[in-house]
Amino acid sequence: MEDGHKTDKQLQIREIAAKVMRLAHDGILINMRFLDVALSKLKVECREQTGAHLFDGAGLYYDPVRLLRQYKMAPNYAARLYLHTLLHCIFYHSAAIDKMNRQYWDMATDIAVEHTILDMNMHLTSLSTDDVLRNRLEMLGKQAGGLTAEKIYRHFRIEEPSEKAVEEWNKLCHYDEHIYWDRREELELPQAEWRKISERIKADLKSFSKDKNNAGSMEQNLREATRERYDYTDFLRKFMVMGESIQVNDDEFDYIYYTYGLSTYGNMPLVEPLEYKDSNKIKDFVIALDTSASCRGKVVQSFLQKTYNIMQGQENFFSKINVHIIQCDSEVRQDTKITNREEFDAFMKQGKLTGFGSTDFRPVFSYIEKLCKEQEFDDLKGMIYFTDGYGIYPEQMPDYDVAFVFLQDDENAPKVPPWAIRLVLDEEDLEEVTANEY
Repeated sequence: MEDGHKTDKQLQIREIAAKVMRLAHDGILINMRFLDVALSKLKVECREQTGAHLFDGAGLYYDPVRLLRQYKMAPNYAARLYLHTLLHCIFYHSAAIDKMNRQYWDMATDIAVEHTILDMNMHLTSLSTDDVLRNRLEMLGKQAGGLTAEKIYRHFRIEEPSEKAVEEWNKLCHYDEHIYWDRREELELPQAEWRKISERIKADLKSFSKDKNNAGSMEQNLREATRERYDYTDFLRKFMVMGESIQVNDDEFDYIYYTYGLSTYGNMPLVEPLEYKDSNKIKDFVIALDTSASCRGKVVQSFLQKTYNIMQGQENFFSKINVHIIQCDSEVRQDTKITNREEFDAFMKQGKLTGFGSTDFRPVFSYIEKLCKEQEFDDLKGMIYFTDGYGIYPEQMPDYDVAFVFLQDDENAPKVPPWAIRLVLDEEDLEEVTANEY
């Protein structure tokens, strides 16, 4: 009888908790109609005796007892939890955990989501701690240069928060446990679906922003979430030129005839191996470095080191090369010609960054045109220009491929010319590189 009573009580708790979550769902749907598809995709399930609410990148699993206790203290808590997890999905925070400091990334995503919720300014999700959170977010935003998860994370990597600060942020912003986020192989399809949903929400926000609710933070996070990510190694290979390197061409050499001749005629092969093989390798290339005041020295060094690390691989680096490393702000400050690996090593160890004035991209293009007329290059395939994007672009398209590489997607920066490639890298990729001090 006692067991039956306990079972009835558990059932009642589950039913009440489910009703609370349905009310939260309906309230969000009514107030934020642009989230209708996202709400329909988020899986929400009851999971008893976990002592926490769990989020795996595709679904929210709530503990009914914990939920009702929190709901009793703050009736808006359920809607806050629901929206918090939903925004994690929309910004697909669980897909970006590679190469991350897990503690800082988890905390940064929670803070970014909570800032977005406060920015919406809805009574449905308001809590008594919101004023305290707003003050802390205002200070953090100034320090981090913004409140997207990516910017907050980078700030935490540079200025590590104290244990007390971590504890305070968790009290204010932590709603769900991200314990399953590392199961990426199981989440590939859900992440692809969420990307489509995010793109749709980004489009719908144009009409939504006309309403009284503020969608600024949502737009910023969506812009960061839907930004295309690129593999810099693969990208650099697009700039390779076809060249001839001395090595056996295994693809065109017939070993059967070769060994048959050796065995039949006594060390006399019927065919000789081809000595030359066409391979994609870098020969003529330009690396332009924006050394204006806005480009930090260590970041530029890390970019150059990463580019060098990719180029020096045996598969895509000639023993004899012609690479120009051009430093420029409003004018060309220095051109270092690299013809072999030793010179590149020497430059990385001894070279100095010069300039740090304003930015004008045109002098580099004029300078390269002059080098081409002087026949400095046999076959210049391309140039990579590492910059913050704030400068004057040339109007005329050159005869070689050009890529402008940025560390952040700044919508206020001038637009890249249509003939150039625009590439945005993640700063975390460069943080992996241990740049030599100049």
